[in-house]
Amino acid sequence: MEVSDHTKVMIGQYQSFQQQLQNVMIQKESLKLQNLEIERALEELHASKENSAYKIVGAIMVNKSILNLKKELAESRESIDLKIKSLEKSEERLAERIKDLQTKIKEVIK
Repeated sequence: MEVSDHTKVMIGQYQSFQQQLQNVMIQKESLKLQNLEIERALEELHASKENSAYKIVGAIMVNKSILNLKKELAESRESIDLKIKSLEKSEERLAERIKDLQTKIKEVIK
């Protein structure tokens, strides 16, 4: 059975969307790991009796107040949460496109 050019294009799009979806999922998992690290750091800061702690900045460690570190980490966590939500929306859209193309490809190949 000969596959039409249109079907080949749809299959190419399908593969492209699958790859994009995989990339989005990898990015999302990476951000979730970063969030987990931030949570652990915040737990340590909350448990600390000290007024300051060290933060790694590039190749050096800088002494900062616990309050400033907590604020920075909270802001980072908020930023990461927004990125995760955006990636989840992209993931949903891509999954829907993949599902639609899969249906169309199956109809054409029958």
